[in-house]
Amino acid sequence: MTDQAGHASAAHDIVAEADTGARNPGGWQARLFIGICIVWSLFQLYIASKLPGVLAQSTGISFFAHLVTQARFIHLAFALTLATLAFPLFKGAPTDRIPWYDWILVALGLISTLYLIVFRLEIADRPGLWSPSDIMISAIGLVVLLIAVYRSLGLPLVVIASAFILFTFFGGYSEWVRDLTNYGGSSLSKALGHYWMQTEGVFGVALGVSTTMIFLFVLFGALLDRAGGGNWFIKVAIALLGALRGGPAKASVLSSMMTGMISGSSIANTVTTGTFTIPLMKRIGFPAEKAGAVEVASSTNGQLTPPVMGAAAFLMVEYVNIPYIDVVKHAFLPAVISYIALLYIVHLESLKMGLQGLEKQGRKIGVILIVLLMLTGFLCLAAITFVVALLRGVLEPVMGDGSLYMSVALLGLAYVALVWVASRYPDIEVDDPEKAPVAPRLTPTLVGGAYFALPIFVLVWNLMVSSSTLDRLSPALSAFWATIAMVFIALTHRPLKAMFRGEGFGGELVEGFGDFIQGLIAGARNMIGIGVATGAAGIIVGTISLTGAHQVIGQVIEVISGGNLMVLLFLVAVLSLILGMGLPTTANYIVVSSLMAPVIVTVGAQAGLVVPLIAVHMFVFYFGILADDTPPVGLAAYAAAAISRGDPIMTGVQGFMYDIRTALLPFLFIFNTDLLLIDVGFFKAIMVFCVSLVAMLLFAAATQGYFFAKSRLWETAVLLLIAFMLFRPGFFLDKLEEPFMDVSGEAALAAAAELDDGQSVRLIIDGPDYDTGEPRATTIVIPAVAGDTEAALAAQGLALLPEGDTLVMEEPFFGTPFFEELANQYDFYGDSPVVIDHMQIERDRMPKELFFIPAFILLAGIVLIQRRRATQPAF
Repeated sequence: MTDQAGHASAAHDIVAEADTGARNPGGWQARLFIGICIVWSLFQLYIASKLPGVLAQSTGISFFAHLVTQARFIHLAFALTLATLAFPLFKGAPTDRIPWYDWILVALGLISTLYLIVFRLEIADRPGLWSPSDIMISAIGLVVLLIAVYRSLGLPLVVIASAFILFTFFGGYSEWVRDLTNYGGSSLSKALGHYWMQTEGVFGVALGVSTTMIFLFVLFGALLDRAGGGNWFIKVAIALLGALRGGPAKASVLSSMMTGMISGSSIANTVTTGTFTIPLMKRIGFPAEKAGAVEVASSTNGQLTPPVMGAAAFLMVEYVNIPYIDVVKHAFLPAVISYIALLYIVHLESLKMGLQGLEKQGRKIGVILIVLLMLTGFLCLAAITFVVALLRGVLEPVMGDGSLYMSVALLGLAYVALVWVASRYPDIEVDDPEKAPVAPRLTPTLVGGAYFALPIFVLVWNLMVSSSTLDRLSPALSAFWATIAMVFIALTHRPLKAMFRGEGFGGELVEGFGDFIQGLIAGARNMIGIGVATGAAGIIVGTISLTGAHQVIGQVIEVISGGNLMVLLFLVAVLSLILGMGLPTTANYIVVSSLMAPVIVTVGAQAGLVVPLIAVHMFVFYFGILADDTPPVGLAAYAAAAISRGDPIMTGVQGFMYDIRTALLPFLFIFNTDLLLIDVGFFKAIMVFCVSLVAMLLFAAATQGYFFAKSRLWETAVLLLIAFMLFRPGFFLDKLEEPFMDVSGEAALAAAAELDDGQSVRLIIDGPDYDTGEPRATTIVIPAVAGDTEAALAAQGLALLPEGDTLVMEEPFFGTPFFEELANQYDFYGDSPVVIDHMQIERDRMPKELFFIPAFILLAGIVLIQRRRATQPAF
């Protein structure tokens, strides 16, 4: 084995220890382990399909349908079993066999989960009145779950979950906690039953999302990678960008973005692409730490990339209560800007070091041509989507459901045609990093695996495109059909190519079936950590629903921040990074968003800033992902360092320096929601993208200390000022002129009535705090109704009892938009009334975009100054 191969193997060992399990038993134990993985993957495909209903209806056996309703319990049973079998319990535990005590834990895990299925009817008859056997099973289940979390994810999540359990039992003894949450403590029976016997704790929303959605996306990615799609992404990126200045690093960014969409793991993404790209970066002159850092930065950001984002994105759908298509829309602009900025950072590093690209077979492709090719590709995909949608729209009125079968037939024809074209070219092989690096030709590389894009097209179509009579599919169904398409391709692409080449296809058929089986195994192994993490995170969510613990932690953070939103955001960012060092992204997101999202929204409202909930959740999501490269524990940095043979701490530090641009974005879209495309039209979205991209590139140039030439300190300061002016033009406008006009009493009602339908009215509400009785203020926003302010309030469930010029509020109606927000904050029946202190109506001001003009004038000046000092071409 070569030295490089040994380091790649060490990196894969890190992935095994962190993601899939380091134990590899032999003999019958190995066969059993593999069989359980295959059965788990097939079970997830089964419950996602229509097969349970068909079998139950055709056979009259309800068991087939009951498997779907009990899927969460079975899902966790598989996760606990595989976590116990795949991960050694402690250092020094055998990795080549499964010891006796693990078989006991497997049995206990199965008993505690399957008990909920076998005795489901009896349990349903005694909600809250748990029997001694219920309590015993709940205790066993929690212990086995925490042990599985410890062995697969480490100690941090166990400590956090245990702290919440202790709070449940002993939090009621604190007078401060009782005053803040009205929680007086919980009995052993009530708490254990809450955690295990119902869907408020372990088997709550997080595990449900893992069961119905996350597994299918992970399985889809595993099958695509096993069939060769991951290698195709890498080779296309090398062919497209490899010959440019610093080409392998740029290809690393692009390929990591594409593979990150399907891997769902920063560490696995780092190893998948880094095994090939890191040695290439070192060959052209990148130091080991910077080569590893580029791969780490691009791999961690892969989970931010739509349409298939990390597992936390699917949880966001449930927690924010918006469609997945909206999550994708909000995530799109920041992700694209972040990746383009990383490409630019890599380019600046290459300029500073005077590096070149790889040798390329055939004609080299220039930067302008690459941009044109990428734009052409996007336009072609858009055109194909439009044509397919138009065809469905024409066929549906005539053929009804038959139009769906016609679409599937056309997809099959397209697949066969693409495989036939691919058969005209040599197969895309995995290159040996030890050989002299050469960028492959683009056309044979792109065409040779273009059929791998079809399942992704199916996924995107189902998620984002709707026809005239059929609604968009749910993320779960979208992933199911994309996975079925991927299964078909994995089984058939090898024998089809052999047949088109006139070769024997028997061996290729066996190879294809092997890829399918290995994909099922990899999908299950990749889900072990996520499965147990979402179960353990349910303990935290269950504690919050039982005790109101988030109010305690929120109060502590509020006190520390002094009610300052920027300080609060900084504290939340640090908390996310610290927790993320020991937790997977999914668990980190659940913990921090459950505890801090309501606090950020509340503190923002008290400061007069109405922060959309999706912006807060995206903020937490971003920093949870960034933790994967944050030293000293960022595992992605350790995996990259194992390949590059660099220092893991310095690799993590350099990776985080590259990721500063990503860390900036969450702060920006809290204050400028245009970046998340919230209430932004198409043409404004294009302008926001262009301006934000320029701003991010300038920020990247400032952090790198290099633009057209090495920057002086004052030039760096000016670049940062320009970037801020482009990102937050409203900041300067607000300094010149107040954004809102304050009106109160009857004048406020009259002013709001003069607005057009849909214009925003800000209500500043003041009244006694529900818990403390102290005065508190908050801000809410409602849409105006022309000519009738009371109708605008009534539409939101709000009602007034004017007393002279004082606008006294009644408690909002149950189930209306502001019921939970206001009823939980204010005492509407105290001695002091809750009032609308005043209303704020947006002033008619000059456009904030006018501040782009001085920003671009300053930029032109910097460009002119630095071009005189430039010693090499910009590209």
